[in-house]
Amino acid sequence: MALEFAIEPTPNPNALKFSASQPFLEGRLSARAGDTSDSPLAASLLAIDGVESIFGFQDFLTVNKFAEADWETLVPHIKEVLETL
Repeated sequence: MALEFAIEPTPNPNALKFSASQPFLEGRLSARAGDTSDSPLAASLLAIDGVESIFGFQDFLTVNKFAEADWETLVPHIKEVLETL
């Protein structure tokens, strides 16, 4: 069954929370732009121009963008990566 994600705002306008219909992460995932990561998911998300950092645990992922980046541009790319899970 494919994962479904709900996109939720956070108090930080530069962060969005992607909540999954079921757990998809084992443990914690945290990475920043410029980091090297053993996680293919982290590497794919951080390769998106405008993504500053990610943090996830079990069934959610929070994506932080650089202030100058636009969610309308980023969200389709983030969803494309998440659809590969």
